[in-house]
Amino acid sequence: MTFVPMSLLYYSNVSIKHLTLQSYFYQAPLLRRIQQHNEIELSALGMAITIVVTIVEILKNNGLATEEISTSTVGMKYENKGRLVQKAKIEIVLGKSEKFDYLMTAVAAAAPEQANDEKVDQQ
Repeated sequence: MTFVPMSLLYYSNVSIKHLTLQSYFYQAPLLRRIQQHNEIELSALGMAITIVVTIVEILKNNGLATEEISTSTVGMKYENKGRLVQKAKIEIVLGKSEKFDYLMTAVAAAAPEQANDEKVDQQ
């Protein structure tokens, strides 16, 4: 069973925290969020930044999204050591591209055709 954070399901502000999930697990829920809200904000700290950047680049290269990027550092206090550590933070605002609706319609139309082709191959 795959764990998908609740923020991917309901909100337009998404924090990517789980390094155990591959970037493709995030793509479909994020596309649904963009479709509903027209714009979503992705944020990540530390090592999760690479997942966010990968997701954004895939969506951007496929012509589905446009982005605005901001970076900063955040002070975090470790509970066991009690010291303040600076971590990198990235915030990316993804919006619909001009071709978003056209591409999503084309993908939805192609899905039943692929299902029919698979049924023929199985027989």
